[in-house]
Amino acid sequence: MSDAAGAGRKYAEALLGGIIGGVLGTGFVVLVTSLIKAVLDWVIRQENWVTLIAPFVGIGLSAVLLYTFAQGRARLSLAEEAAVPRGFRAWLRAPSNALRADLTGDVVRAAGREEQFPWRLAPLRAMAIISTVGSGAPMGTESPAAHLGVAAGASLGGARGWVRRLVRPAAISGGAAGVAVLMGLPLVGLVFMLELGRRNQAALSRVRIIPAACGALIGWAVNAGFGLEFIRLVVPSIGPQGIWQALGVAAIVGVVSGALSSVMGTAIYHARRWSSRPLLKVLLGGLALLGCILLIRALAGQQAAIGPGAGAVSWAETAEASIWVLLAVAVLRAIATTSAVAAGGTGGLFVPLLAIGDLIGRAFAPLLGTTSALAASAGAAGAIAGGYRLPFTAIVMVLTLGGPETARLTCVATVAVAAMAGIVAGYALDRLGMGRA
Repeated sequence: MSDAAGAGRKYAEALLGGIIGGVLGTGFVVLVTSLIKAVLDWVIRQENWVTLIAPFVGIGLSAVLLYTFAQGRARLSLAEEAAVPRGFRAWLRAPSNALRADLTGDVVRAAGREEQFPWRLAPLRAMAIISTVGSGAPMGTESPAAHLGVAAGASLGGARGWVRRLVRPAAISGGAAGVAVLMGLPLVGLVFMLELGRRNQAALSRVRIIPAACGALIGWAVNAGFGLEFIRLVVPSIGPQGIWQALGVAAIVGVVSGALSSVMGTAIYHARRWSSRPLLKVLLGGLALLGCILLIRALAGQQAAIGPGAGAVSWAETAEASIWVLLAVAVLRAIATTSAVAAGGTGGLFVPLLAIGDLIGRAFAPLLGTTSALAASAGAAGAIAGGYRLPFTAIVMVLTLGGPETARLTCVATVAVAAMAGIVAGYALDRLGMGRA
């Protein structure tokens, strides 16, 4: 077979696998996310005592599912990465400083060899995700969407013959489709998967870009066609009043959101690495989570204390809270998510980071003289760049959300500042001995 014919076959397989994986990933993610929303809506409608204990029941059930069944192989593990370098210059390069304590660890580990993804564990993990996030624990659905989407595509590995050649593109497409159908932003699904893949040195080749693009378009088409609203993102309608206000938002909101989310990422990484008996983890992590929930309830009410963060954002939009109350709720939600991870909860960190960044932005909006929506959008993007260490995904998110060009440029500048602040905070923790593996 000639080189041209061989390349043509690879592109054809990438396209076909992308279409199949996009359909499978979209369907699986829509099913699981719809179940999560249904369970969470039911929990929210219950009496206060039910909403208070539900997260602990959900996390406990998640721990039982992951540690008891499949001989413990279903429990989440960290992505294997090289030791964090000691020199600061090396921290400027990903993936040495990337967050490793998330469901996306499996996606990162399998990047470039997606046929090795543990897709057979996906149903069990899906139940654990529904149990954790649906019960109102402070964890999200973004990385579960990527994880389950990749698993759906990788399930073609159970087939025989030529179909097995479609496993890798189908898995890539499924992950991109899952993120795109959840966010309603096709470029976010595309860049999210490609940027995660780079953490495992997966090449940005056509045979990866083609299926990722297919999956992202399929996921977006389903979201738009059926009017799905899984995640609500704030879109600023008014830009900054001048260059100095824009720089002020980028500097202050970027530094605070990037640094806090980076510290949260380091804490979550160590919470995931914490080796102890599952029952002890559930008890101690649960007690810390309970304390956070009670404090958030006292400061902001039940709405802000339950779920991945949408309730906290809705509260902040209408509450006339001081800067200190908003920052306190942001910090408490960061601790609550870390505690949920330590207890054995199964879910994502992307959405909780969005909410934390949103709260930080709103806290500084009056001080900066800007609108809450602009500061919130900038803070949310900054938290993704600083905590999740996905700056390109954050940039694509703010550029495709809409709003005035000056607002989008302000958010892009905030992402740049937050990414650097996150690196500096992570490096400082490492030098203090708290960021090392």
